[in-house]
Amino acid sequence: MKKRILVIILFFCLYNFSFSQGKFIIQNNKQSDKIKFKLINNIIVIPVEINGVTLSFLLDTGVSKPIIFNFLNVSDTLKIKNTETISLRGLGEGESVDALKSKRNIIKIGDAINLNQDLYAVYDVNLNFAPRLGFPVHGIIGYDLFKDFVVEINYSNKFLRLTQPKKYTYKKCKKCERLNLEFYNSKPYINAEVWTNKRIIPVKLLIDSGGSDALWLFEDDSLGIKSSDKYFYDFLGHGLSGSVYGKRSKVENFALKNFVLDNVNVSYPDSTFISYARKHKNRNGSLSGNILKRFNVIFDYQRAIITLKKNNLFNDEFNYNKSGIELAHDGMRILRELNKSNIKQNSTTQSSNNNIILDNQYQISLKPAYAIVELRKDSPAEQAGLKIGDILISINGKQTYQLRLNQIIQMFYDDDGKKIRMRVDRGGDALIFNFKLKKLF
Repeated sequence: MKKRILVIILFFCLYNFSFSQGKFIIQNNKQSDKIKFKLINNIIVIPVEINGVTLSFLLDTGVSKPIIFNFLNVSDTLKIKNTETISLRGLGEGESVDALKSKRNIIKIGDAINLNQDLYAVYDVNLNFAPRLGFPVHGIIGYDLFKDFVVEINYSNKFLRLTQPKKYTYKKCKKCERLNLEFYNSKPYINAEVWTNKRIIPVKLLIDSGGSDALWLFEDDSLGIKSSDKYFYDFLGHGLSGSVYGKRSKVENFALKNFVLDNVNVSYPDSTFISYARKHKNRNGSLSGNILKRFNVIFDYQRAIITLKKNNLFNDEFNYNKSGIELAHDGMRILRELNKSNIKQNSTTQSSNNNIILDNQYQISLKPAYAIVELRKDSPAEQAGLKIGDILISINGKQTYQLRLNQIIQMFYDDDGKKIRMRVDRGGDALIFNFKLKKLF
């Protein structure tokens, strides 16, 4: 009798294992889990465990399969096997990038687990988003997580809630808007309206939670989608196939049903950088993090709907970088710092053999370095004499190694006329530059 019970239990376990292949399931009785995230430059970063290794991933509705970036020793660290080489294509004017497609990986996000997940390992040394974010980011995940759950993104309190669709109950919400989703190549699209050049234009937009901007529009004279006369040319971002450049401007209003946002930032990428994105002929652009963060959002891919509720960020002004500087983490700098623990001792140590004097009032340490990687033409920073490759030492009297990258960048979004004083290292020389932030529209 005991043997028979054991066989039945074993068969039940094997049946559930085979049924769960290729899908995320939640391993708790509630069939729901809450996961905290970091919001960095309007982009969500979540902890993801792959084959037992905990990493940081961007949560990006604009991608289908998970991608691992090059700076890990992927094959050894993650024990990735069963691979084949393929090519991936994305935004940017560069060529496709080679990647290893790996099968049968175990991915765990909170209590959600998938025992048979495909992923792509990209070895291109230039594809690394961590320096631009100032935070370790090892990959991107999107559709494979969203397709299996109702995903609530609470931007105001910085948490996700994943729930099995059959267990999810919608609450009455008079202040919410519910919109239909459309899918193309496993990516979600939404219909919206843009007020620009004194016209109201309906647009179909990719929902791109992995983008930090507010709105991208693809210029199309036949539809009336074009930049106003007030714009500046700028670096817009870095895609899978390289950097993207284009115009930055404003639109008068942007509407998602009855939710209307005023004076919204918009970018118009050059057509040469978005040829791949325009393969979906009905697509007019992208809706990204600087708009999404103003809502608490419920994605329900299985029912093809999205629910939006305004949060406390809704009325925040749409600001932009007025300096012309793009920064990135650029390795470490060796610094000689005062050792506060030994400052009162005022003692020295001498080596009798080599006669080396070490002053223990000071200590040598490694600190993060931030470099200028993009510089907008005719911007206040360029006109002041700053150059690409300059390493920031201090800004407005603060040592940059004491600041996070996003804290420094936020200074460039300050008010028109704000004074910026920067000390930089240029080829070993310490130089000082002063300029004022300039509002362009």
